This record gives sequence, structure tokens and C-alpha cells, in this order.
Amino acid sequence: MSGAANPVRGEATLEVGGVPLVLRPSFEALVAAEAELGPLFALVERAAGGRLGLGEMVALFWHCRKAAPEGLTREAFSEGVAAGGLAAATPALKALIGQILAGR
Repeated sequence: MSGAANPVRGEATLEVGGVPLVLRPSFEALVAAEAELGPLFALVERAAGGRLGLGEMVALFWHCRKAAPEGLTREAFSEGVAAGGLAAATPALKALIGQILAGR
């Protein structure tokens, strides 16, 4: 477990495989996500238009994870997010996108 999310820092919590993980959209995390996914503004536009793919969402989450259980692979993380369902992932996605737009 990685502790409780701090909304003042723009953090969100996402439960993966029964374990709550803290996601933080730090500059470093967003640069890594952008390197993989392309411009963040385009990602936000796709999300707003309902065209954000599951792989893109998981990649953003992966890069923004603050801490994770030792040994958690990206594949297991991805499977855990998918198994949890879109409804469970949406609040964390909304929080991260809000922070990307707000620039905190």
C-alpha cells in the first residue's frame, strides 16, 4: 500500500487487485506519459470526447503511480485495472485530467 492520496497535491487513489495505489501527476510522471502517449492536451481532448483507449488510460496511471507493491509489473497492473472496470477507474482518471488542466 502506498498511503492515502493527498488531493492538495493532485493525487488520486486507484484500487488495483484489492490494493489502493496513490497516483500523483508529477512533472516527471507527466513527461514520461507524454513520451509514450503523445501530447497531453490531445490525450485530454480524446478523454473529453470519449475516445481515450483503455491502454492510454492504463499508461497514464502507470506513469503517475507514486508507489506500488514491490514486484508489481506493468502487465499485472494493466490486468488489475481492466479487471476493476472502467467505472472504478473513472474517478482517478477524472482527478488526473483535472490536475493536468489545472497545472498544480
